[in-house]
Amino acid sequence: MDTPIREERPARKIILAGLAVLLVVLLVVFGVYQMRHSDPYIQSVLSSQGDSDRGQVIFQQNCSVCHGLNADGRVGPSLHHVGSRKTRIGLIHQVTSGQTPPMPQFQPSPQEMADLLKYLETL
Repeated sequence: MDTPIREERPARKIILAGLAVLLVVLLVVFGVYQMRHSDPYIQSVLSSQGDSDRGQVIFQQNCSVCHGLNADGRVGPSLHHVGSRKTRIGLIHQVTSGQTPPMPQFQPSPQEMADLLKYLETL
């Protein structure tokens, strides 16, 4: 009778450890999500009405060297349908962070970023 009880305890410990790890991961993801949503720059971008024509000019001046004049990719990837691969907050972070070499860090004003997002949505 002692054998089944001993076998259950290690399994229970493994399950509890797995649940604890899952909980920590979820809390970290939620924290990052909350931090991004509360960022004043992001809030300002998301509350601004973008203009795709101005966004296209910003894109051609700052992004087209790597992503191509028509955003079809060169050194950088094609940005056609990028909205289906990244959220608006993800795109803002991608553009402003410089965390994806060789893409440089780019700090447009909130209005310029809103314009750029509007243009990217047209691709």
